Amino acid sequence: MKNLIAVIFLMLTTCGIKAKELEVTSPGGKTWVVLQDRPLSWEVFQGCQSLYTMKDLCLQTSTAKLDCAAPKSIKQRIVNETLKPVVPIKFSTVQNTYREVIINYGKYSVEMRVMDNAVAYRFVTRLGGEIEVMRDHFTFVPDRDYMIHRQPCGSFNTSYEEAYRHQLLNQWQEDDRKLSTIPCLMSSLDKLQLLLGEADCVDYPRLFLQPTDEGVESTHPHAPLSWEPWGDRGERITEAEYIAKTSGTRTFPWRYVVASDSRGIQEQTLTLQLSQPCKIADPSWIRPGKVSWEWWNGAAPWGTDVDFRVGCNYETYAYYADFASKYGIEYILLDEGWAKSTRDPFVGRDDLHLDKLIQYAKSKGVGIILWLPWLTVEQHMDLFEKYEQWGVAGVKIDFMDHADQWMVNYYRRVVEAAAEHHLLVDLHGSFTPAGLEYEYPNYISCEGVRGLEQMGGCHPDNTLYLPFIRNAVGPADFTPGGMNNMQPEYYRAERPNSGAMGTRCFQMALYVVLESGLQMLADNPTRYYQNDECTRYIASVPTTWDETRCLDAKAGKYTVVAKRKGDKWFLAALNNSEVNGREVEITLDFLGEGDFQLTGFRDGCNADYQAMHYNNVKQTVSRNTKLGIKMSRNGGFAAVIQK
Repeated sequence: MKNLIAVIFLMLTTCGIKAKELEVTSPGGKTWVVLQDRPLSWEVFQGCQSLYTMKDLCLQTSTAKLDCAAPKSIKQRIVNETLKPVVPIKFSTVQNTYREVIINYGKYSVEMRVMDNAVAYRFVTRLGGEIEVMRDHFTFVPDRDYMIHRQPCGSFNTSYEEAYRHQLLNQWQEDDRKLSTIPCLMSSLDKLQLLLGEADCVDYPRLFLQPTDEGVESTHPHAPLSWEPWGDRGERITEAEYIAKTSGTRTFPWRYVVASDSRGIQEQTLTLQLSQPCKIADPSWIRPGKVSWEWWNGAAPWGTDVDFRVGCNYETYAYYADFASKYGIEYILLDEGWAKSTRDPFVGRDDLHLDKLIQYAKSKGVGIILWLPWLTVEQHMDLFEKYEQWGVAGVKIDFMDHADQWMVNYYRRVVEAAAEHHLLVDLHGSFTPAGLEYEYPNYISCEGVRGLEQMGGCHPDNTLYLPFIRNAVGPADFTPGGMNNMQPEYYRAERPNSGAMGTRCFQMALYVVLESGLQMLADNPTRYYQNDECTRYIASVPTTWDETRCLDAKAGKYTVVAKRKGDKWFLAALNNSEVNGREVEITLDFLGEGDFQLTGFRDGCNADYQAMHYNNVKQTVSRNTKLGIKMSRNGGFAAVIQK
């Protein structure tokens, strides 16, 4: 019946007869949308259940108000295409199926995509010339009292590293920090999850959210009218009245809402589905992998084989390169301190002997990534050509901390220039990904997450939300791998003896659960050598995947995932701080025929007190096996399954 109504309406509009409502269903019939015009709004349903309403759509320019008042025509079609991302952090192949609706208003239109698990929309303008966008607005009205999980920020100047807050809408309205980054997650008592995000953000500021009396509305940082450097990594900005000055004929960013349960939120791929295809003609040189990182652990290995003064010198980094080579780790990162001056990206410290170090690491099959402040990159855009000549593998660029139009364009200029010279890019102090990583897959990871570098501020209860919020929209450089493990109430650690909250198995499971094309090993080689079997497992976990399955989950509470690379399955689980731990039972029906060997690690019986306690797991399993997983509070489980 729903499809019939949609067909009848299409026939009426084709004949020039207007209607006030249009019902649109997803190709699989799971989601349906009731559109109303004058002005445009829509209500989204799954089954007979109303989920939310989107209203008050408006794109205000300096000369016109595009408020979707009277459509001229409406067209529909069904699209079914196959996507194959260069750096597949969830799936190597994604089926992109949706019903497209184009609502034409003359010089502009609204495009919608209705999918079984999501609804997305964007403005498309045909205004000509250059326009100043003053306001880009929508109001999202939930149909019930969702619990809202959001990352607050005091202003648009943010590194996207705040801990999540969990509030009802009325509590958000009363909060002193009303502004919020995206993505944003909403949870209902009946297990429904709504994820708000955006994709294909080009030459435009990033979206932020704030509460209204009836729901949530959009807001954006204003464009910088002018700016001047401040120190070696900051700037002073004079804001324009507009949020963007851009072409009048263009597509605007997609805004989307995924509606699913916790398992579906982890498996969805909306950012990929709404982004532009890869623009690198031959991306075969892009090599995802793991990185031995020295900043978190203070570059201070202390093994019996260390007979040199540790620090930012050749001997220390050669030691890291030896460690990386031993375990098959693709890269080492030289963080802040490798250069004589943060303002000069071409001169390394005298005792580093950078040219010699690059060649030594290369002889070991290990690439070198160099840290830089964003302002230094902006002032020396020729560094990409020079680094390619040196043999550098990539750059980590830090402290952008802005999401206005200029900074969005800066990201694109950087990854384009890096791609021309075959360099990977990892952005820190960054906004969340929104599709540029698929256009330029050398943009292999970014931060915008409260990760392990926060030390005692990186609590497992916050980390348990990352698979459902931050990682649900793209890669996140969380920098896991701490081997000095502590329960929160016993946490006492700082560099060089850094520590990680949660159990040992929690840290190991992060390598399977969290997604990043470039995944760090944050601890120092000595701790990894001392924990050889854990290190070998971590080193064996891929950073890209052919298939992802969430087997059981509740956002912020726990998750159990299985991910396949080739003919191997990696299985992992994470738990929050619930005092008595958690037991879950899963079936392994994703396996093929025959018997398989499961080898892994589970929390020891004392892990709730001594977080480093774990036991080995080894058993024969099949697709009929029901596997029980018991986790400590702030605990985990990590295993590999193979023939």
